[in-house]
Amino acid sequence: MTWVPALGGWLVTSHAEAVAVMRDSRTCTVDDPRFSTARVVGPSMLSLDGRAHARHRAPFFSAFHRRDAAARLGTFAETEAARLVAAIRPRGHAELRQTVTGPLAVSVVAAALGLGHLPPEEILSGYARIAGGVTGLSGDQTASGEPGRDAATAFAELAAHLRAAIRKGISGGCPDAGGPGSAPATRTVLADAARSGDLTTAEVVSDAAVIMFGGIDTTDGMIANAVLHLLGDPGQLELVRVDPRLVPAAIEESLRLEPAAALLDRYATRDAAIGGAKIRAGDRVSISLAAANRDPAVFRDPDRFDIFRSSAGRHLAFAHGPHFCIGAALARAETHAALNALLALPRLRLDPDRPATARGLIFRKPPALHVLWDS
Repeated sequence: MTWVPALGGWLVTSHAEAVAVMRDSRTCTVDDPRFSTARVVGPSMLSLDGRAHARHRAPFFSAFHRRDAAARLGTFAETEAARLVAAIRPRGHAELRQTVTGPLAVSVVAAALGLGHLPPEEILSGYARIAGGVTGLSGDQTASGEPGRDAATAFAELAAHLRAAIRKGISGGCPDAGGPGSAPATRTVLADAARSGDLTTAEVVSDAAVIMFGGIDTTDGMIANAVLHLLGDPGQLELVRVDPRLVPAAIEESLRLEPAAALLDRYATRDAAIGGAKIRAGDRVSISLAAANRDPAVFRDPDRFDIFRSSAGRHLAFAHGPHFCIGAALARAETHAALNALLALPRLRLDPDRPATARGLIFRKPPALHVLWDS
């Protein structure tokens, strides 16, 4: 626990303290006017705690986990990943974020929310404008900060599409089918959540926008990082090629080594002692998941990519406590599908002339990921 003047708050870097902060929402909450996402999309499961958080989260948790949405979408992800890789296979080279990881993440989240009829580039463009507004506000820790006009306009456009999908879902209608590889537009997560009757339409829209954040940016990053780690370590790559049953272990170790969402914010509700630090009510508390996942007290030789690491499952890439990611199982399924499809390419390797590395303070992934294979 360290006070960092540049952040204007505390930085949590150890695994134990990160778990303690994320677990105790009564002491360190997301429900604060400075929380950037809420200032763009409104109150949601991401920016609320206590009973309000439970009310927002429950319908979506049920839709993902207590019905068959995760299984259906996982199967769709396998089909879509195979289609995307087949499309680039004859080339012998590709930039994967534009051709595979990004399009796969967009397709799955669009299917989940009943937006499969929209062109992927339209979804990505709107999302990028909204994400830009959130990122721009993340460094503005004043309660008076407002999202830019472009982000507000983009969210209004997205909200209109989501409201239409909700109406069709509740009435029993299906959004129009998308292009090649689109998922059957039935039983969407969005429609299931809306049918619960526990949330207003505006609340469902805000929660859906949050799911879009996780479903696009962090899932795209999660897949890209896993590919980067495997291709960057020929020894580990060969082990996975010989035994594909090691793919899930490789995914967990990649999540530990480079979480796609690396930094989370909380706000102290009261004076408290955490990790020997005296936190004051109102203090910003930023949790570095990237640092916690490399805590040598938990992960031996933490900077090494090791698919046999027995402690990899203790990573915090999906957060911890009441805000643990509800889409974690689906994100894992998408990454598994993408790796299986990509590793079928003969002698898949990183392009040595276009080196890649993960970048970003909050969202961590390679800006571009160029690869080669024998066509």
